[in-house]
Amino acid sequence: MKASTFVYPWDVNGDPEAAGRIAALGVRQATLAATYHSTRALTPRHPRHRIVTAEHAAVLYPMDDRWKGRELRPYAAGDWAPGDAFGEAAEALAQAGLEVHTWVVLAHNSRLGADHPDTSVVNAYGDRYAWAPCIAQPATREYLVTLAAEAAVRPGARGTELESLGWYGLQHLHAHDKTGGVPLGDAGFYLMALCFCAVCREGYGAQGVDPDELAAAVRAALEPLWRGAPDEGWTGVEKLLGEANTAATRAWRDERARTLQEEAVAAVRAAAPEDFQVLLHADPVTYHVGANPGVDPAHILSVADGVVVPCAGGPALLTPFAEQRRQGAVIAANFGVVSGMGGSPATLAADAARAQDLGATELRLYHAGLASDGDLESVREALAGL
Repeated sequence: MKASTFVYPWDVNGDPEAAGRIAALGVRQATLAATYHSTRALTPRHPRHRIVTAEHAAVLYPMDDRWKGRELRPYAAGDWAPGDAFGEAAEALAQAGLEVHTWVVLAHNSRLGADHPDTSVVNAYGDRYAWAPCIAQPATREYLVTLAAEAAVRPGARGTELESLGWYGLQHLHAHDKTGGVPLGDAGFYLMALCFCAVCREGYGAQGVDPDELAAAVRAALEPLWRGAPDEGWTGVEKLLGEANTAATRAWRDERARTLQEEAVAAVRAAAPEDFQVLLHADPVTYHVGANPGVDPAHILSVADGVVVPCAGGPALLTPFAEQRRQGAVIAANFGVVSGMGGSPATLAADAARAQDLGATELRLYHAGLASDGDLESVREALAGL
């Protein structure tokens, strides 16, 4: 069962032992970040540093001239990933015998939202989510598709994994985050994810819904949750918002996400060499938002070469994809292996076996650069037994 681990360029660059150490885990592939959002990351074995702070979302390679004259364009990395950080790390990993695929984070960019506020999702209260570009806006969609094609097809890469290629919502850890005071489930998070920017308001109108009335209905639907009423999940959305309003929001949002995914995959394939693999990070619950946006399994497996599926809560999300799997499609089960971040490297062998029973064809491990030596030893032992 093929396994790949996620890696940042700064895990490898400047550490002559890193690539060999990653290869020794027993993985065949490294999924290496080519674009990434702002983060503060631990590097527990690096000879030069222990903490890397990526101050804003950035591309981790030199941009080409396709961005000339564009208002929306990627940001270059600072001293956390200078020059062609991706290319340097990719070369070291390839020399260690690993197949390198790009890891491309798309609709998740706080810097873009700060510099261009009108690109952001706006909730029913008028609050902007700077980290969440609205994927319905034409200029934003063009930016994301262009970025996908450039970042995915880096020299030496044999495939890509596209993350956050869909709607983002409230779920986003922030510095000193204080948003957990009222627990929200599927209903609350969906309602708080609905966008009311000018483009989305027009889109709801095209579905036969007055956007002002819809926004008022969303606020009214959320009011019981703010008072502490239990979240009833998706049935609660239809109950609180009404079937007609719910259907209108789904029709608009699903179409915008689906066509963006089609356009981005097509752009990557047009730029890529033959046999270049294109996977999407995805959730089979179609109304979910975030890094693993909700998709229709049958549709996405007809568009991309496969999916990377979050399995932190167990492997159940694999089943809808497995039921729609076509010949040759990849269904990669993504497991956390950093015990300090909620991963379970000690149970990886059993988890992988269960995932395979449910239809997984490959494994993704998050994350070789962040894990302790003890976690990595557990990964080695698990992969040796597969």
